[in-house]
Amino acid sequence: MFFFPISDDNESGSRPLVCYFIIGICCFIFLWQSTLPINLNQEAIYNFGVVPAAVLGSQESFISPYLTIFTSMFMHGGWMHLIGNMVFLWIFGDNIEDSMGHKKFLIFYLVCGIAAALLQALINPESSIPMIGASGAIAGILGAYLVLHPRANVNVLFWLFIFITVIKVPAFIVLSIWIFSQFFSASVGSEGGVAYFAHIGGFIAGCLLIYFFKHSNIRLFQTGNSKSFESSNFSMNKLFSQKKERDFMQEFIDTANKKDKN
Repeated sequence: MFFFPISDDNESGSRPLVCYFIIGICCFIFLWQSTLPINLNQEAIYNFGVVPAAVLGSQESFISPYLTIFTSMFMHGGWMHLIGNMVFLWIFGDNIEDSMGHKKFLIFYLVCGIAAALLQALINPESSIPMIGASGAIAGILGAYLVLHPRANVNVLFWLFIFITVIKVPAFIVLSIWIFSQFFSASVGSEGGVAYFAHIGGFIAGCLLIYFFKHSNIRLFQTGNSKSFESSNFSMNKLFSQKKERDFMQEFIDTANKKDKN
């Protein structure tokens, strides 16, 4: 059985330029990593990833250990690591960016990433294993989304053998399952090199900080825009034809209409 969020029914009122920028930078850096020989890629990860023993201890590092908190957010360990993070940023990031504006969103994103890295480092301060990835910062976006849009529907791809469908599931269910899975994995000490406490730290930071970063006219715990638990056949054309924000032509027409009225 396989299920994975692929989009949401929560249209954004503006273009998520910062999300586009982050996705572009992460993809560019990963492509650069992919061109490196294995030993040089590993060296890059150790030089620019967050090493708890360097941040909180005396272990030497290639650059300032505090600077690695930022550089690590744009590096990834593999294609699935990159794709998973970028898909979640694409689905949930635009609405959070729309709720606070581009500049504040960038600060919010980085602060959540800092909180994620510090919690993971505090949990295991003697670790010399580098942490990389945007997961902690994106977890902050998930936390903010849960607070702002708990009843917005997320289109979840459900795949069981030959049965494939897309089901609209409320965000509070999808995100609650995700964060509980992080707590569970952290508690049992799951292997695989995943920084679960970084995810938890970023998520909690996002839940708390959204109140201070959002525009004053943005309400918390908003209602959904569609009926939950409806299902539909999965279609790649339908997926890529969905628009999370109004396109340029629609904005042009709306602006022209307003000028005519005036």
